[in-house]
Amino acid sequence: MTGHPAGGVAAKAFPVARSEARLLVPALMFITLVVAAVASLGTPLITSVATSFHVPLVSAQWTLTVALLSGAVATPVLGRLGAGPHRRATILATLAVVVAGSALTVLPLPFAWLLAGRAAQGVGLGLTALMMGVARDHLPEERSPAVIALISVVSIIGAGVGYPLAALLAELGGVRAAYGLGLVVTAAALLGAWRSMPEAPQGRLAQVDVAGAVVLAAALLLVLFLAGERNLWSRHLAVASGLAVVAVVLLCVWAVIELRSTTPLVDVRAVRHPAVAGANLAMFVGGIGMYLLLTLITRYAQTPHGAGYGFGLTTFVAGLVLIPFSVLGFVAGKLTPRVRTRIADPLLLAGSAVVVGGGFALFAAARSDLADLFAAMGVLGFGVGGFSAAMPGVILAVTPKSETSSAMSFNYVVRSVGYSLGSAIGGLILTAGTGPGRLFPDDSAYTTAALVGIGAMAITTLTSLALARRRSSETNP
Repeated sequence: MTGHPAGGVAAKAFPVARSEARLLVPALMFITLVVAAVASLGTPLITSVATSFHVPLVSAQWTLTVALLSGAVATPVLGRLGAGPHRRATILATLAVVVAGSALTVLPLPFAWLLAGRAAQGVGLGLTALMMGVARDHLPEERSPAVIALISVVSIIGAGVGYPLAALLAELGGVRAAYGLGLVVTAAALLGAWRSMPEAPQGRLAQVDVAGAVVLAAALLLVLFLAGERNLWSRHLAVASGLAVVAVVLLCVWAVIELRSTTPLVDVRAVRHPAVAGANLAMFVGGIGMYLLLTLITRYAQTPHGAGYGFGLTTFVAGLVLIPFSVLGFVAGKLTPRVRTRIADPLLLAGSAVVVGGGFALFAAARSDLADLFAAMGVLGFGVGGFSAAMPGVILAVTPKSETSSAMSFNYVVRSVGYSLGSAIGGLILTAGTGPGRLFPDDSAYTTAALVGIGAMAITTLTSLALARRRSSETNP
């Protein structure tokens, strides 16, 4: 996060005309929604992919993991490019890559090509931070915070939109039809971006730290691999622990490279700012908890009655359980900018974390009726929506306008890792609660996982309250 204006002159923003702004805001939202929904297509299609391509489920799981990995790696790189003068070209080129990847998922090609296509689709996740940069540069100052908050929310609820649609298309026309949805909407997003994306303000420079990007990619590959390979932890704990140590070492090496680089991928010194560091910690731990509950509810809904609990829902019907998540998440995102005029962003983070913790408590106490799952998912969506809408305000309050994309990109890498670990932790807890010879975990394992989630949200709440206390002391010395 260190882009410097040319000649030492501060770069100025150039707001677009009001008529252009009316087109720009829908385009920003649509692009964000599309890349989030397309990246999430791997979740409901894992079983269909395994059946259609005759590969093990563990291999089919990589259609999701590879998208998360490429997105996590691309996000800081695109954030750095987005801080420079070629942001429009970067956005268009990235969407072109996503469209090409979507075509690979639809064409009748071998499984390896499907993985390549999913990796290309995942690159689009890095565009969310760039959408925020465009909004901050080209919208009036009184409007941009609300738009940025909504972009953050839309990047979350996109999964709830894509999941049921993909599942329905997979049931009706097979896995290729489901991925065909991704090709159509990404092509539309590319056209929308070509017509509406303005050029970046003049006077900015941005170079990509290639060495830092390579080391970060290797570290994230290990982290996401360890998060996805649950059997490795249960059967080969020593190997998994060793790889975890290697990942930590690589992350330390990456930090050293960034500190020594004159054009770092991420300005580690800026990340150490108490507000930014606290926000990223809250995002990491909160992300673990949020994704943990999301996976617990969807898995519980699909568990067959024969296990002694669950509802045996099909993939499509289970996807409908995500509707309250998306709807209430969007509602919270719309309400948060109004509440921000009275309540500081860190306090909103804390309150949203408490709401998510309430969703865990509801799931732990009552899940015998399908309505209970809808209620818990709605509470989760409202909490996640508020949390996501408040998060950019905490970081951008101490970030120069020219560094919006780079600052938020690092936060999204943290979020991606947190989500992956949340999914992995849920899987490990449920695996530990599965008795010998049983296919499904005991019902009590879900309660245990919910209690772990409550603990994660408690840590998130305390971290957010510490941020609020620090901001209050700085405002009122």
